[in-house]
Amino acid sequence: MSFDLIIRNATLPDGRTGIDLAVTSGRIAAVEPGIAAEAAMVIDAGGHLVSPPFVDCHFHMDATLSLGLPRLNRSGTLLEGIALWGELKPLLTAEAVIARALRYCDLAVAQGLLAVRSHVDICDDRLLAVDALLEVKRRVAPYLHLELVAFPQDGYYRSPSAVENLRRALDRGVEVVGGIPHFERSMGDGAASVRALCELAAARGLRVDMHCDETDDPLSRHIETLAYETQRLGLAGRVAGSHLTSMHSMDNYYVSKLLPLMVEAGVAAIANPLINIVLQGRHDTYPKRRGMTRVAEMRAMGIDVAFGQDCTMDPWYSLGSADMLDVAHMGLHVGQLTSRDAMRWCFEAVTTIPARIMGLDGYGLEVGCHADLVVLQAADPIEAVRLRAARLCVIRRGRVIAESEPRRTTLAIEGRPAVVDASSYAPPVG
Repeated sequence: MSFDLIIRNATLPDGRTGIDLAVTSGRIAAVEPGIAAEAAMVIDAGGHLVSPPFVDCHFHMDATLSLGLPRLNRSGTLLEGIALWGELKPLLTAEAVIARALRYCDLAVAQGLLAVRSHVDICDDRLLAVDALLEVKRRVAPYLHLELVAFPQDGYYRSPSAVENLRRALDRGVEVVGGIPHFERSMGDGAASVRALCELAAARGLRVDMHCDETDDPLSRHIETLAYETQRLGLAGRVAGSHLTSMHSMDNYYVSKLLPLMVEAGVAAIANPLINIVLQGRHDTYPKRRGMTRVAEMRAMGIDVAFGQDCTMDPWYSLGSADMLDVAHMGLHVGQLTSRDAMRWCFEAVTTIPARIMGLDGYGLEVGCHADLVVLQAADPIEAVRLRAARLCVIRRGRVIAESEPRRTTLAIEGRPAVVDASSYAPPVG
């Protein structure tokens, strides 16, 4: 028997070692030790970790790489970022949005990031960014899965034409319903927007991903309404609340009520560690709030929690590199997720969990899954997060689309090793 591709001597995220993965017609055909067959191409993983690709279920691709246009965010706050984006929107051209988004997709692929859910602002009556990202989605489809969320950045009710524009965006092919209830004029309007948007998603059979309570205000509780509407409309497994940063300031008694409601409703949560830690707590002196939602507590309750990149070099965040291991690394530190089990989970928070939240078809390492794979210069998921490991090989549908050299440094110190490889320093901990 002959295969298109065999990856030999792989370590899998579940701890299995010495595993071969065989690929035929873009799908995984076998996962077992010592596959006795030939292949058109053979890759020796050398004992390194082989994982399904990274998944970012919260991003803003319409704004990416726009840092400094038309000016910088001097205060570093969320609200100045929103105001700055409002200044930039009228100046956008489709060509510029497409060019920046395609450059970001190149960077993503190089990092083994092969699936992205991007929110796209629909509050510009031209729907310029919507059309631009639909074109990007078409162009990158052979090598990256791009999913779009209709996002009313200026408020579903607060922005005069957002209600109609959001429907127009969905009619054009945007797949997910978004919202921003905490940015409406009142708590009542925010709750009404959650209700209306969930009803719209239910009527169209779509998923919901709502910016929810991205604030330090402990009284911003729209996630409660989102959980209620999810349960009322039978949307379990199709709804995510993104950011949820008000939860870091909420009364513990209230949270003890809220988390079970999320569990009952089947609502997922998406934290964005890099951006949450930078934008939140800006009005605090000391003690200063950490900014990220209650990841450990939600995880303990069995709620699906993923980590997202959110922004890269845009009005809200001047850093970023499409590296989901960087996101996991920050999430681990901010969330104090330092048990061995929790550190492994941080790897899942940028791979399997966001894939589940997005409902990605054929994702994983089982026979029959798409042959979308990443070979990492690490022995296990913990080491991958610790080192932000090099992506030695990125494979899409059984075809190699990116490769990197291993990271090694040559030393010229008498009596010391000639080569330092950080991936060889992990102690043998179970």
